[in-house]
Amino acid sequence: MRLVFMGTPDFAVPTLKTLRGEKHDILLAVTQPDRPKGRGGKLAVSPVKETALKLGVAIAQPVKVREDIFVEHLQRLAPDVIVVVAFGQILPQAILDIPRYGCINLHASLLPKYRGAAPIHWAVLNGETETGNTTMLMDKGMDTGDILLVNRVPIGRLDTTGQVHDRLACTGALLMAETLAGLAAGTLTPVRQNHALASHAPKLTADMERIDWQTGSVAVCNKIRGLYPWPVAYNLTDAGERLKIHEARITGLPCPAGALPGQLIRTTADGFLLAAGDALLEILKVQPEGKKAMTAVDFLCGRENSKKDLMIFG
Repeated sequence: MRLVFMGTPDFAVPTLKTLRGEKHDILLAVTQPDRPKGRGGKLAVSPVKETALKLGVAIAQPVKVREDIFVEHLQRLAPDVIVVVAFGQILPQAILDIPRYGCINLHASLLPKYRGAAPIHWAVLNGETETGNTTMLMDKGMDTGDILLVNRVPIGRLDTTGQVHDRLACTGALLMAETLAGLAAGTLTPVRQNHALASHAPKLTADMERIDWQTGSVAVCNKIRGLYPWPVAYNLTDAGERLKIHEARITGLPCPAGALPGQLIRTTADGFLLAAGDALLEILKVQPEGKKAMTAVDFLCGRENSKKDLMIFG
């Protein structure tokens, strides 16, 4: 097929590579403009742009895709299909109407569940045991279009958002290739979503990152898994330091009588145990403020050599 690809982050890269490997004629890769990054504010290219440059695919970076000059450019290209994977802008009807097979979106959830910007994060945060990818015909709504194909991916009890992300990116690329093949062969029948079953996955907010130890060991562990590797869950020590929690595991051990939420109960061979409402949670990997990530064991060793006391997290 003659196609235009729209995508920006790492999640979109496997699909771009797969479609190129399937010998589709990729007329253009559309991605977000270069953005300042880091303390120096140096302009950074998106992963899709970096990949397109390596593949020799033409690139466009419109500030707004709805601008007439860009819409007219797509109309002149006359693609058979526009493939959209985590692009980052809403497409106007003028673009949705261009390709004869429509604009096909790869969404990282089992629609209609988890419509929105952060479907992988929310699936892990909510303790789901399964998620997946959906390809759909885009319409003017937010992830409301008719479903074409679905694949399912398990979420292990220790899986982080980063691990699920990578798994979905790879399986999603194959699903998109299968979708385009089915469209070309005329073997796919779009299925309307059941909007009554829809749930939403809004953007993450900064206030979500702080851990509430009273919510229980399962909820706290899900937050730690769900916010890793970005933006990372944290709490404040009794000394007022922000401590990011990278890895933890549920022990099933009950909290001692009178234990306060977040209280350090004892150390273990791999880290330390904190009271998390209903049970103890073992902390395995942390990142102190202004420092690199380290094992919980190393963190405690460092504190033993100082006068700071680690008894309660705020």
